Parts: sequence; structure tokens; C-alpha cells
Amino acid sequence: MPTATAKDAARRVERLREEIRRHEHLYYVLDAPKMSDAEFDRLMQELKRLEAEHPELVTVDSPSQRVGGKPREGFVKVEHSRPMLSLDNAYNEEELRAWERRVHELTGRTDVEYVCELKLDGMSLALTYSGGRLDKGVTRGDGYVGEDVTTNVRTIRSVPLSVGKDVLKKAEIPANFEVRGEVVMPLAGFERMNEDRERQQLARFANPRNAAAGTIRVLEPNIVAQRRLDFYAYFLLRDGRTVLDRHSHSLEALTAAGFKVNPNWAKVGDIEGVLAFLRKWEAQREKLGYEIDGVVIKVDRIGLQEELGFTGKAPRWAIAYKYAARAGVTQIEDVLVQVGRTGKLTPVAALKPVAIGGTTVSRATLHNMDEIERLGVKIGDWVTVERGGDVIPKVVAVLTEGQLPKEAKQHPRPTKKFKMPERCPVCGGHVVRVEGEADHRCINANCPAKLREALLHWAGRGVMNIEGMGESLVNQLADRGLLKNVADIYSLTKEKLLSLERVGEKSAQNLLEEIEASKKLPLERVIYGLGIRFVGERTAELLAEHFGSLDALMSATAEQLEEVPEVGERVSQAIMEFFAEKKNRELVERLRKAGLRFKGEKKQRGTQLAGKTFVITGTLSQPRDHFKQLIENAGGKVSGSVSKKTDYVLAGDEAGSKLDKAKELGVKVIGEKELAGLL
Repeated sequence: MPTATAKDAARRVERLREEIRRHEHLYYVLDAPKMSDAEFDRLMQELKRLEAEHPELVTVDSPSQRVGGKPREGFVKVEHSRPMLSLDNAYNEEELRAWERRVHELTGRTDVEYVCELKLDGMSLALTYSGGRLDKGVTRGDGYVGEDVTTNVRTIRSVPLSVGKDVLKKAEIPANFEVRGEVVMPLAGFERMNEDRERQQLARFANPRNAAAGTIRVLEPNIVAQRRLDFYAYFLLRDGRTVLDRHSHSLEALTAAGFKVNPNWAKVGDIEGVLAFLRKWEAQREKLGYEIDGVVIKVDRIGLQEELGFTGKAPRWAIAYKYAARAGVTQIEDVLVQVGRTGKLTPVAALKPVAIGGTTVSRATLHNMDEIERLGVKIGDWVTVERGGDVIPKVVAVLTEGQLPKEAKQHPRPTKKFKMPERCPVCGGHVVRVEGEADHRCINANCPAKLREALLHWAGRGVMNIEGMGESLVNQLADRGLLKNVADIYSLTKEKLLSLERVGEKSAQNLLEEIEASKKLPLERVIYGLGIRFVGERTAELLAEHFGSLDALMSATAEQLEEVPEVGERVSQAIMEFFAEKKNRELVERLRKAGLRFKGEKKQRGTQLAGKTFVITGTLSQPRDHFKQLIENAGGKVSGSVSKKTDYVLAGDEAGSKLDKAKELGVKVIGEKELAGLL
């Protein structure tokens, strides 16, 4: 086929993009496809071919750019334009009517209209658009700071990569705006994905919400694209403020702009309308192709929302009505133990299969030994099991003799009690339970149950920064038995790497160079990489500074450990337990032989800011990490959110919600000059 001229190619590329976007909207948003998959693929292939021939025509919002090929090694933290707060919950009609009474009392009005929306059971996201183009996708995080997952968001077909100026103008949406909504995994895709995982001998996801939340944080966009997430928009903002005068108008505008808005919403005039909406969708929830766990009710008028304001943790103008969890009665046939990625041992009831909410349930969590003792569970008991949208099935009660179903044969009650094993059922390592905690844990760093997460953690950007060692490669290395612990990374050879799928000569060489470079990273990275419980990045830095070597840390007593700032009894106990495990010491020795740095610089911190907590916000003359280091070197602490315990907020230009929060709480706000004075 002859190569198109640049002018002809530009025209054809633009026409292809318009056509592809139209059909994406028809298929993924309106669920009304007008073209076969084969025809759609043909258009996409032609677009990719033309863009390959004319790379100057490639734009970030082109449909061909939804999936990037290069895995990411971590996610950058991003502050929200305004907090993404959780909602207060109501569980019955009385609580709902009490909420409406408060709305009436605080506004002085009884003619309040509400918008009812299905409470989708997924993960909240904030999408920002600049000039109509998708600029950033950020997770909810702690409500104030989330993670930049833009590369993954681009793979979600129901998220527009761009919105035309004419469309925005007609919908009365500014060129720069923010859309908040929910990422969900449709039930059909969830079942298909779990079937695939079972074929690969991987653990099933417990529910669609966990699957959606886990997928959006996968470091390889290709994997995210394969899982076919969906996005429903429900908020429209600009610079942290609502754009239109009613919430219902925002939903209509988002629909007009091409966003997927859940169609099952309604505007009602009073609480009776709300209750009718609740009853309707509780009866029909099983017919939906996605999970919901209730209904969100919002005051429609934005002026009234602003008048009602917020409590410390939730808006007064909205509430979530939670449907009762679906339940069933069955018998516990055995109690098994699962070992999670952190080494936590979870007792799981093996059940006589029972249908709950349209799904057959044969396993239910018992959480921990405290819960087993609280319920008085014994093997053979008949129990009530609940399945909510937000949790895996759980045992909630043991039936008494008078409550037993007709098919129950037991009498008297069984006597066989469950006992937590002293050795890990996966690796045979020691199982410990810290005094005052509910969970039992395997403390062997080499435990296969923890292997994949341990490897990904070790290779991550904030730890040993081994670029190229993402989830797909780690899975292959673990499945082939080439990596059994993090020390095995330093025994990899080019021959071993070339035996893997999709690994060529150049990528193998690049990875080996990354592994070699990681040996030069400082001591605190090694400490953090070991995965000691409670020892995060900050604590690892403090330990490295205080002890100056890994050997000194390994031999430290509880008293010596607790001399380190921010290290208390629980942290010191976790460190000593980790190094008391023989297999962990063997791992450390292998890392020593591999040539990693076991010595650091013992630093003396200043005391000018000792005991003071700072929050940094806005644009400053240098990166925030520079000021964070200054504060910490002077004995201060830097926090991510403003609270009553904050002593100072260091604010630069364009400071956002943290500055507002500081003023609200009366926290002192300073600039760079004032910080220099304190130092």
C-alpha cells in the first residue's frame, strides 16, 4: 500500500479518530454498538499504521494511545483540588428521616429536592481535563492525597480522552474541569477474570470492588486494559468547586459531554420519593450487571449544599443508605488457613455450599482467633453467613438449638475447636502473635505466600528501583522457580532471563544493569526493602541514620531501638522478631554476599524543630522534598494532611484545600522566609 502524503494522512487520521471515538461512545457508554468488532479493529489498525508512518501526527488523546506498552514502577502522590470525603451512612428509614430533619433545620426550608443515585461498589477516581483533554487520573487515596494512575485510566474505554470545544460549550462545561466518579468491574468481566486466574493457579479476587481497586493500581497498563474496567461519572468540578447550580444539572451536562453516567438516578421532592427509589432498586439490584451496596442521596441545589457544609469527615448535604447484607444459613465442614501477602494467617470456614444473593458460597472468612472465640465457632456448627458487596462472605453468628434448620442432624453441639497453627502452613516458618494484636503472622521473609509482593516491593522505585521488573516479569520468574526470595534477583543471568516469554537480548541486558545498579543504593533502601512489619520508608531512614549499619540494627535491643524517633514498642518488637527468624538472617547474608550496601552514614539530627509537625502545600521555589529534608534534619516531622496536631503549614503559590483547612483550624501558615527563621 503506498504511503499517504502528510496532508492526506492528517485528514484521514482526524476522520478515523472521530469515527473511532463515536463508536467507542456507542459501545462503551451507550451500550448500543453500530459496528462489528472486526470493522472496529480494521479502523484502529489503519489509524495505528498512519500514525506509525507519520509520528508527528500522534497526540496523547488519540484512541490509539489508550494503552502504553511500558510498565510503571510506582505511582506519584497528587493532592486533590478538594477533599474526596466519605459519606455518613443510614441503615434504616428512621436514620434517613433523622438526616432529612437535620437538613430542614439547618437550611430553614422544607421544600428541599434530592437526587438519588445507585451506590456503585467500586473505587473512586478524580479525572482532570485541560483544554478538553484528559490530563490526570487520581485515586481517592486518603481523601486528601491520591495516586496518579493516568496511564491506567487511559485504558478504560468509557473514559473520554478528549471532549470537543463545541460539546463542552453546549453542555456549559469550562475547558478546564474535573470529573469524579466510580471505577467498577462489571460482574461478567469479574467472573471471566477469576476463571482465568484459576486456570493460572492464581488466587481469585474476593469481589468486584477489590478487583477494580487492585486493577487500577497494577503497574502494567496492558494488564489493566485486559480487565475491561468501567467508569461512571457523578461529580463535575472546576478548581475544587461545583460548576452548575444543581447536582442534577451536572449529571445531565456530563451525559451531554459524552461521559458515562449511571442512568438509574432520579430527582425526588421529599423523603417519600427517596424511600420509593430505595425499595425499587433493592428489589432489582440482582438484575444489574454490576455490584451496588445501597443508594446515595444528595441535596440537589448547590446553594443549599454550600449552606449545609461539612462535618469533620463528611458532607451534611449527602448520605449513603446501605442495603442490608445478603445472608444464608449453612454448616461449617472445616476451618482452613490462608496466608496473605503480608504473612497474615486468616482462618477461613469451608462451608456446605449455599446460595446467597445469586452466588454459591462455599468459603467465608472468620477473620482471626478473637472473632472465632467471640462467635464460639466449632467445626460442624450451623452458622449464618453474610455476603455484602464490600466484603467477602463472613460468618456472623452460630445458630442455637432452637434456630437449627430441619436438615441439621447435630445434637448436641459439636466439640471440635479450631486451633491456629504454630508453624506457617505454606513454608513452615514461625507464626507469631504480637501482644495486643488480633492477627497471627508468618515472619519468614522467604514464605512463598508472600513472594510476589515481596519481589515487587523490593524492585519498586522507592526501594531498589529496578526498572523493568514489573508484575508480568515477576510472575514468570516466580512461576518458573527462578526467584524464591529477593536475594535470588542477584543470581539472575542473561540465559535465565532469555528463557522467559517476551524477554529479548536487549531487555535482558538492561534488566541486569538495573539489578547491578541497585547494589549501590543506600542502607535505608535495603532496610525498607526487607519488608519488616511497621517499617516504612520514613522509619527505614531513621533506623539507618541512628545505627549506621545493618549489623548494628540486627543486634539492637528493644531499648536501643526505641531510642530512635517514631520507633515504639510495637515497631521494636517487629524488628527483633524479624531478625530472630533464622531464614531472615540467611536472606540478609545472601544480600551481603551479593554486594549490597550494609553500611550508611550515621547522621546527627538537629533539634531546632524537635516535636513540631509541618504540612507542605502549594508551589515553592524548590521541590517539596528539599523542604521536607530541611525540616526533618532539624528534628521536625512532615505530615500529609492538616489536623489539630499540625504546628505549621508551609504554603507556596496556588496552595489549595490544605491552606483552607489550616485557616479553619487556626494552624499557623508560614512561607519559606519564616521557615528559614525557624531553622
